[in-house]
This record gives sequence, C-alpha cells and structure tokens, in this order.
Amino acid sequence: MTTARPDTRPALAPRRVRLRSRATAVIAGVSLMAASFALTGCSTVNTPAQTGPVRVVATTTQLADFSQVVAGEDGIVTSLIGPNQSAHNFDPSARDLVAAGEANALVSNGLGLEPWLASVVDASGFGGTDIAASAGVTLLDDDPHVWTSPRNARVMVANIVEGLTRARPDLRETFASNASAYDAQLALLDAWAVEAFATVPVAQRILVTNHDALAYFVRDYDITFLGSILPSLDDNAEPSAADVDALIIKIRASGAVAVFSENTVSAKLAATIAREAGVVVYSGDQSLYADSLGAPGSAGATYLGATIHNVTVLVTAWGGTVPSLPEGLAT
Repeated sequence: MTTARPDTRPALAPRRVRLRSRATAVIAGVSLMAASFALTGCSTVNTPAQTGPVRVVATTTQLADFSQVVAGEDGIVTSLIGPNQSAHNFDPSARDLVAAGEANALVSNGLGLEPWLASVVDASGFGGTDIAASAGVTLLDDDPHVWTSPRNARVMVANIVEGLTRARPDLRETFASNASAYDAQLALLDAWAVEAFATVPVAQRILVTNHDALAYFVRDYDITFLGSILPSLDDNAEPSAADVDALIIKIRASGAVAVFSENTVSAKLAATIAREAGVVVYSGDQSLYADSLGAPGSAGATYLGATIHNVTVLVTAWGGTVPSLPEGLAT
C-alpha cells in the first residue's frame, strides 16, 4: 500500500523559484539562438517534409525510446534530454533547435515537466504535430513522472501512435504494427513485475530514493514509499540537515533495508544516509532509472531494460526471488 508523501512537501515553494530562474535563463539563451536563426534566414514556422523518414523530437529519453519503437526503421528520433541527464533541467543547443525545426512531430510529457518547451518551439520554428504523451493518464497530485508505470507507458505509446499518424498518415500501418507488438511487451513487463514483487511480503517493500520520482511505480506494485533524500519532485532541491536527520530516524524505525540512488543524481548523500541508518545503499550500476534512461549498452538503455533492471534491483534487495523473463521480453 502506498504511503503519503514525506513531510518535506512545503519545500515545493523554493523549488518553483529555482525552476523559474532556470527557465528564465533558458529563455534568454534560446532567444539569442532564435535571433541567430533569424539572421541566417530561418522562417518563423517551418513546414516539415511529408516524404521520407518521419522526423520526431522527444523531450525525454523514455519518450524518445517509445517514439523510436513506434516509428521503427522509418523514423529519425532526437531526444532533447540525453541519457543519465535530469528531466528537470535542459539547456537547448543550436542542434536541438535545428532538429525541432525539421520535425514532423514533437513528443512531450507535459504536466509541468518541460517549462522550457515553449521557448524551444518558438526559437526553432517548429511547425509539426504536437503530441502530449501523458494525455489520459490518471494523475497522482502534481507528479509528472508518469512514465515510471508500465501501465501508463501503454497509454503514452497509444498517444504517440495517434499523434504520429496525424503527422504522417502515409505511415499509419507501420506505426500501428510496431505499437501493437510493443504494447504486448509492455503488458508482459507489467505482469512479470507483479509476479516478481509478489515474492516480497508487502511489509518489506519499503522504498527510500534520492527524490520522489517513482510514485506511479509505487502505486502499481503496492510499495511503501518511506521518503526521499531531496525534499521535492525536483532532483535539484537541497535537503536541510533537519531533513536528513528526520529521514535517518524514519529509516531506522521502519525496518527498511536499503537506500536506492538514481542514475541522474549523485549517490554521495545517499551513501552517507545509508551508513548513518545502518542500511545498504544501491548506487552505480545498481542505481534505479527514473528521470532518464541509461547510455547505449547499459542495462537501462531502453525503457524495457530500465524497468527490468529496477524491478530486479528492488526485489533482490528486499530478499525476493526474481522470476525468469517471459519469452517476449528475454533478449
């Protein structure tokens, strides 16, 4: 059963100040690039090509992975946020603006995750199809990390199919076929995760992470979220000494056995807290993938791989037994 969020939620107010500051800086940088584009003859709104490969720009690594699977060999997909990079920070490059300007479709998460996106659209002259991947997802409070749930991922993929079909109706059959096969894999992934977590008593499924990014995953698999090291949904927030002490006390009292770091956040504080609380820290190659997928060749290079990795790390840490992957997921 999912617990209430930690008592550190009032820290959201300074988080919004920081986000606005970063967004202001990004807007200023993008405006300069937009001026440069104007001087070199970039039109205000571009008309994307309707032949050849479908060109897609996605804001996050997960959305880029979904989009590439749907588009298949007929797609050229650019992820604005790179592997192992925070989804909460982004400073667009000129190359990003060129990709957005040429894109048939722009796939975004929405829900406040990308405060910089409007500036990218304006500066690039994007004139393609907007796809809000999170449309129709049942939300938990103001948490934008909807992709962490494979069940939500299925909704997001369906939204991408619909949007790409609007952008390039000539590739309708390709999108539908690729998405159907991938949806079957996501269903298998969810069922496998349920089976894996069932080997751990509910009372032992206690999660402590760097920041509060796995609420939808926690909800789906009946995990107790004890708390996060960083005091908000933003992985750039900074905990106070009192926050850290309170979390250590909660960990000691809860029966939790580990603190789980994430691939986009430094593990130094997680290691310190784990040591003080007398539990294990999972970091490095055993970090969880939340805000971003991993680099090519890593366990988290794809959404399927990242989720399999997360389930395996958690179930193993909690003393459960990880079942064999079903044939449709085995590589």
